[in-house]
Amino acid sequence: MRIGVFGGTFDPPHTGHVAVAEDARAHLDLDRVLLVPAHVSPFKTGESGITDPELRLRMTKAAVHGIPGLSVDRIELDREPPSFTVDTLRGLRKRTPDAELLLLLGADQWASFARWKDPEEIARLAEIVVMAREGTDPAGIDPGFEPGSEVPWSPLDVRRVDVSSTEVRQRVREGRSIEDLVPAAVARLIEENELYRAASAANTA
Repeated sequence: MRIGVFGGTFDPPHTGHVAVAEDARAHLDLDRVLLVPAHVSPFKTGESGITDPELRLRMTKAAVHGIPGLSVDRIELDREPPSFTVDTLRGLRKRTPDAELLLLLGADQWASFARWKDPEEIARLAEIVVMAREGTDPAGIDPGFEPGSEVPWSPLDVRRVDVSSTEVRQRVREGRSIEDLVPAAVARLIEENELYRAASAANTA
């Protein structure tokens, strides 16, 4: 079994997240793509305004509900934060020892990869795939490794979807429409839970 692992804060999950997950599943011939909401990202420790993890989990499940091959895994929410990818991959490897794991990274994540916990171990546990918008070349991104300490990776062209979680939160705060930026089920959860309305909810994607 080939399993893609796609982590993030997902605050909120948007149509771009869904699109690239679908592209990865199709182009990499994956049996399944797991979207993995972080409990607390190591790069966001101490930040205020991040939505409750269980709510972000609910939104992520709503975003992919009914889409073949896409599912959500709460493995990081069941561990004490911060959420280190290497620990997630170890847990998934223990759970599915015979599966082939592919770690799906956005270009922004790849740009800081050398600063992640145990990047070499991550590369041993999973094949690293860097997803870049069509027409861009992730080979031009410097992940920050010292010469001679690089890890193997491969690129993947995905659809260009110009939307970010930051933009969604800002539009909600300003009372503007988020139609077409997030799946309808996610928009309902945002409305029902009155998310992102207060200025104090501002954070970064």
